[in-house]
Amino acid sequence: MKHVHLLSIGYEWVLDHLPEDVALSNSKGAVEDSTAEHCLALILASLRELPRAYQLQTEESWSRLWTSSLHGSNVVVLGVGGVGTAIIERLKPFKPAKITGVASTARTINGGIDVVSIENVHQLLPSAEIVICALPHTPQTQGLIGKEFMDRMRDGALLVNVGRGPIIATAALIKELETGRLRAALDVTDPEPLPVGHALWNAPGCIITPHMAGDTGQFVELVSELATRQVQLLSSGQTPLNLVR
Repeated sequence: MKHVHLLSIGYEWVLDHLPEDVALSNSKGAVEDSTAEHCLALILASLRELPRAYQLQTEESWSRLWTSSLHGSNVVVLGVGGVGTAIIERLKPFKPAKITGVASTARTINGGIDVVSIENVHQLLPSAEIVICALPHTPQTQGLIGKEFMDRMRDGALLVNVGRGPIIATAALIKELETGRLRAALDVTDPEPLPVGHALWNAPGCIITPHMAGDTGQFVELVSELATRQVQLLSSGQTPLNLVR
């Protein structure tokens, strides 16, 4: 049996390069918690204006900042898979006014969190202070967050992306950031890596981290344990975990 095991959740990028007779598994369960933790860090850093506070520190300026807050905010989470649900669980202690999930089908999850169908996402945007993308990159999600999507977002809203860069139309986002109408916190971008001199680097109201949400020591430990388990299962003729093909 030929088998490839990925040290990530995302696998769409490898499918075109994988022969049909090769099975594929991912590392579901190893990266969700670290990604959700990083997502919360991005949200809090942006809402509480920590980059501005650090700038004031370097200037030795004791100037208090009045900021927005996760507490009392209306939050929309695009994608309620492993990462999305982990993010939702971490949002709850901050007491947002409302959390709404968005997925391919409407349902209720996690003790009463409403999930709206992706076809109806535009109805949620005018009242959302925070929109979080935790979607995979597929033909259906490519460019999902484009000009029309952003036009419906309320003034001052924060757009967070810990999914995949191409889900957001970068040119449209830059225009919104340059006018100051929207803010963004991005762990993934399009293009990626973001080249030197790209307009997104210095766009106002934007925090960027270099696709590092899962990069923790705990992730390394978990993903190593899973990879070892996969080898043990395969060597004993058993079905490996997390088969995606």
